[in-house]
Amino acid sequence: MAVKVICFGKTEKGMYTALQDEFLVRLKKYVSISWEEIPEQKQKKQSEQQQEKEAQMVLKRLRPGDFLCLLDEGGKEFGSRKFASWLEQLLQSTSGDVIFVIGSAYGFSAEIKSRANAKLSLSKMTFNHQLVRGIFAEQLYRGLNIINGGTYHND
Repeated sequence: MAVKVICFGKTEKGMYTALQDEFLVRLKKYVSISWEEIPEQKQKKQSEQQQEKEAQMVLKRLRPGDFLCLLDEGGKEFGSRKFASWLEQLLQSTSGDVIFVIGSAYGFSAEIKSRANAKLSLSKMTFNHQLVRGIFAEQLYRGLNIINGGTYHND
């Protein structure tokens, strides 16, 4: 089993890339992780059409048994320890890979929302898509560090 993160577009600014890369290196201590950036579509489409196209790009990457979690403003919010507990249970009970998707500015289509096993919100606030990648990588690391009895997280 592996943890995969799929996101749309490319992280362009060095500070965002550095943050993301720092935690990806740390995450490898705990889990097999991959990070895939799907190129942003340059076509000018209406948001619903864009959502559908992006959904198909994600859905074709899924296998039966994969757990799909969308990072979505309407998703469940956790504190760090509760997230770690949820993540631990998920990693122990999922037969396939755990796949987190950071959507584009268009959000998610109804089709992919219906396929998702869970939706997760990092905050009620809205963040830049490039910044979310680093924040989420850090939270994944924090959760896995808590699960493994590390000292990174302080209560």
